[in-house]
Amino acid sequence: MSSLVNPSVLSLIATYSPDSNLLSLVTGVSSQGIRVVVSDDASPCTADPVLRDCGLVLGVTVIRHDRNEGIARGLNEGLRTAHESGCRWLLTSDQDSMFPDTYVADISSFAQSVGSLWEDSVRVGAVGAGIVINASGQLKYPITQVASSSGPVETTEEVIASGTLWNVDALLEVGGFDESLGLDAVDAAACLRLREAGYRIALAPELRMEHQLGDSRCVQLLGRTVLATGHSGERRATMMRNRLSLAPAEFKQSPKHAFRTLRRVSVNALLGATVEGGRWEKAKGSLRGLVRRSK
Repeated sequence: MSSLVNPSVLSLIATYSPDSNLLSLVTGVSSQGIRVVVSDDASPCTADPVLRDCGLVLGVTVIRHDRNEGIARGLNEGLRTAHESGCRWLLTSDQDSMFPDTYVADISSFAQSVGSLWEDSVRVGAVGAGIVINASGQLKYPITQVASSSGPVETTEEVIASGTLWNVDALLEVGGFDESLGLDAVDAAACLRLREAGYRIALAPELRMEHQLGDSRCVQLLGRTVLATGHSGERRATMMRNRLSLAPAEFKQSPKHAFRTLRRVSVNALLGATVEGGRWEKAKGSLRGLVRRSK
């Protein structure tokens, strides 16, 4: 890549103990004509070879940390770099995602077109892929139609960080990503802050990506197929704590979305305590998150 095809977009890929698939992701995103920053959250030495190889890809910068502090720190590194580089958009990704060869061009083109359709009446804070494929099939975002000069545009309350295009100025306005959350609900908190500031979270309905959520698998619960994430007890503690900490502001901003979120967290805790391995550890983790939040 001798020059940037799309200098208005910078990509941040957050990693921890990545496998060899990371090089394919980094190469694929970089080949789409944008600068890529890989922020590694203190991976063990087993990740040295793949991170070294990623750093050899033209247009890719690898930042390695000595202490594990969670994904928000890496996301904010990408935000600062995008701002300092004069980029309008920040594309964030986890190491477990896969994107089509035209993903960057498609999502940035959609973001530009939506912004021009809404003009100054509605501001775009972030754009997510409308089709996210994981272990359970397609991730279903609740959708609200918002009018524009060329017809309705799909919006939602929050999107996962991976594959999302963030408005750099908007994120800076709301203080960036909350590093106190560490790992879980960082994307949800950013979307909440953007919505509170009057920004919309838009969906590109035809845009597709693949994302692996933990050690997830599909299970049956009360006749319905649901996703058991397989997260550890410690992860469940932070998931519960962080989601509960956001709940008051979520209820104030969108009671319907807050209720959906708490229902999803409750189902996740139930699955961890009943159908997954290490049930007692995961049940205790969810309880710890509940107790920490109540203090």
